[in-house]
Amino acid sequence: MDTLLSMRVFCMVADHRSFAAAAKRLDLSPAMVSKHVMHLEGRVGNRLLNRTSRHVSLTETGALYFDQARRMLEGLDEVEAAISNTTVLPSGTLRLSAPVWVASQCFSRLLAGYHRRYPDVCLDMDLSGRIVNLADEGFDLALRAMAPERLDPGLVARPLMQVRFHLVASPAYLRRAGRPRKIADLNDHALLRYSGVAFNERVTFDSADGRHTVNFRTVMQSENETLLHMAALQGIGLVFLPTWMVERDIAQGHLKAVLPDSLTVVTTLHAVYPSRKYLSAKVRTFIDYLASQSGLLENLN
Repeated sequence: MDTLLSMRVFCMVADHRSFAAAAKRLDLSPAMVSKHVMHLEGRVGNRLLNRTSRHVSLTETGALYFDQARRMLEGLDEVEAAISNTTVLPSGTLRLSAPVWVASQCFSRLLAGYHRRYPDVCLDMDLSGRIVNLADEGFDLALRAMAPERLDPGLVARPLMQVRFHLVASPAYLRRAGRPRKIADLNDHALLRYSGVAFNERVTFDSADGRHTVNFRTVMQSENETLLHMAALQGIGLVFLPTWMVERDIAQGHLKAVLPDSLTVVTTLHAVYPSRKYLSAKVRTFIDYLASQSGLLENLN
C-alpha cells in the first residue's frame, strides 16, 4: 500500500477520533481506512489506535507517531505549495497553549472570526497556565506574555499585540482597607500575587514623578489568574490582571482600577513556535490573523 497515503489516512482518523468520519472526509470506505491504519501498524510493529465500538483513541506509540507524521505531512504540503505557487488550505488540529486570561469575551470573538475564515481547523487549546515544552508535548504554537530573551533557544517569538494590566480591587476591599490616592499609599495593602512572574512583596514602580518601592502584604498567591480574579471579586485584596479579564467587571462596578494613571503595566503578547523554515498553513494563518486583529484588541485596553 501507499505508505504516504496511509499516513494521511491515519492522521485524519486521529484528528476526528473516528474511522467513519475519516472515511467520509477522504471519500474512502471505512474498510479501506482500516486497512491503511493496519498497514502502518504493521510497518511500525505497534498498535497506533485503541478501538472500541464507540471510541477511537491514540495509544502512547500512536500519539508519538501522529505528532511526527502530522508535522512531516504539513511540511511536505507547504514545500509542494511553494514550488507550484498554490495555496494550502489550513486544516486539522491546531494545538495551542495560552495564558488563562485569554479565556475572555474579546479573545473568543477573535477565535470565532478565525473559525469563520478557516472552518476546517480544530483549535485544541491548553489554558493550564504552565509553560509547555512545544516540541516534546506536541504543541504547534504558544501565546506568551514574556520577553523574547526568556524563551528557550530554538524558539521563534513574533510580537502580536500589547496587553495592558491594571491593578484592581473590589469596592468592598477599598472601603475596608482604604482607597490609595498615591503610590506610597499601597504599602501594606493585601496583594493577590501571580506566582508565575519573578517578583515578591517588594515591588518597584516607575511613574511620572520618579521611582517608588512598595511593600505589599501577600495574602494569596497562585499561577491561576482565574482564581486570583475571583478572589479579588470577593474583596480579599489587590491584584494585577489584564484588561481582557476585568473590563466587564470594571464597567459594571464589581472591580475598581486603582491608580490607573500611575500603575498600568503593558506587556507584549508573543506567538511562540519552533524554528522551522516551513510553517504549516494552520499555524501561519492563525498567527497572521491574530496580528491583523491586534489594533482591535489594543483599543480595548
